[in-house]
Amino acid sequence: MNSQSHDTVKRHLIDPAPRFRDRRNPLPAVFLDRDGVINEEVHYLSRVEDFHLIKGVATAIRRLNEAGIPVIVVTNQSAVARGYITEDQLMDIHKAMVALLAREQASVQGVFYSPYHEKGEGEYRRQSTCRKPEPGMLLAAAEEFAISLPKSVLVGDRVNDVRAGHAAGTRAIMVRTGHGAKETTFAEASEADLITDDLAAAVDEILASMITR
Repeated sequence: MNSQSHDTVKRHLIDPAPRFRDRRNPLPAVFLDRDGVINEEVHYLSRVEDFHLIKGVATAIRRLNEAGIPVIVVTNQSAVARGYITEDQLMDIHKAMVALLAREQASVQGVFYSPYHEKGEGEYRRQSTCRKPEPGMLLAAAEEFAISLPKSVLVGDRVNDVRAGHAAGTRAIMVRTGHGAKETTFAEASEADLITDDLAAAVDEILASMITR
């Protein structure tokens, strides 16, 4: 895997835990989209005070933590390119997310984000292989944490999440929270390997399948 192909991927709050970097024993991981999967959907979220976890999300993530499965956030954040938020403000939101999860003994191992958009401004105005549906964020995370992509799962609320997961070689689950409340009624939703009501239900399926493998 050529790291040069996704050298534009941005990262926040990466866990240095060595147990997720044993390249002799790649682990399955769960990749989570952020908006509409972890937190309530807010159009171009730009304020910490507008960040609210979806009910049951922290417990679902904690269950993955307890099973020893890395949980990695992969999120398009074109609000940066569009000038609605700075990367420093985005970092504040991600710190708030981590703090809210920690209150319920849950954690993510890192946040990979794409601030780019072809209709953005300045340095962020570009097409990028790290912006979903391209797989760059997942490929970068797989290198960083020694992840087995064929054994991994991506959970998202949009068709582009599903396509990014499949492009990287993972399974893909679409949830009916966030944009998924509408997108799961479209034909494109059939691209998902599974559709569930929310992250909690997705984790039920993920743990059952990973345990039986």
